[in-house]
Amino acid sequence: MSTRFQRITPFLWFNGQAEEAAKFYVSVFENSKITATTRYSKEAAQASGQPEGTAMTVGFQLDGQDFTALNGGPHFKFNEAVSLVVHCRSQDEVDHYWKLLSAGGDEKAQQCGWLKDRYGLSWQIVPDQMIELLSQPDQAKAQKAMAALMQMKKIDLNVLQKVAA
Repeated sequence: MSTRFQRITPFLWFNGQAEEAAKFYVSVFENSKITATTRYSKEAAQASGQPEGTAMTVGFQLDGQDFTALNGGPHFKFNEAVSLVVHCRSQDEVDHYWKLLSAGGDEKAQQCGWLKDRYGLSWQIVPDQMIELLSQPDQAKAQKAMAALMQMKKIDLNVLQKVAA
């Protein structure tokens, strides 16, 4: 009997919102769950400045991928240097994840399928077919698709397919 082993786990730093964020993310993706929660003891609370009894770490899985959320305080914030990519099989999936993850987030959507959620975490909502269109052997078609992509915030696969046809 083998056990699942994931060598690398993304560790996300929050300022008091780790438990709330993990619950939100688990609600967005199928095959997802909270796996463990540790709470600040009296000693850990004193050392960290976090309230005793609040969530210290929250282990969770998104579509089977392990993550850990930490309530570490206000010292660090998310930025675009790191983002999570959601690979989508259709425009319906792009629309679904875009709607859920962008709700309450930074309303100034970023370019090329990037968004920031309500916790400041950056996501890329990308249809798999987009990569095929951008890397196709016909460079003229690939360049047309890239030019169209550069004008988009949420990716519209239908537009990309039309310009690359």
